[in-house]
Amino acid sequence: MTVVSRQGCHLCEVAEVEVARICAELDVPWEVTDVDADPELRAEYGEQVPVILIDGEEHGYWRVEEARLRAALTR
Repeated sequence: MTVVSRQGCHLCEVAEVEVARICAELDVPWEVTDVDADPELRAEYGEQVPVILIDGEEHGYWRVEEARLRAALTR
């Protein structure tokens, strides 16, 4: 699982904390990718961060929907 994030983005910081907690509880590995470090990600997501990717597919953006994320990670 990946959180596409940006430095200085408050919503990104909140999402990372929530994802860290949920993934720790479910024992799911995750990582953060800087949208500004990858021209393809920047072109695709721009100001839409944070974006949550599960297995490389977009799961959601801007806010973590905890119940939906848990369901997706436990399938």
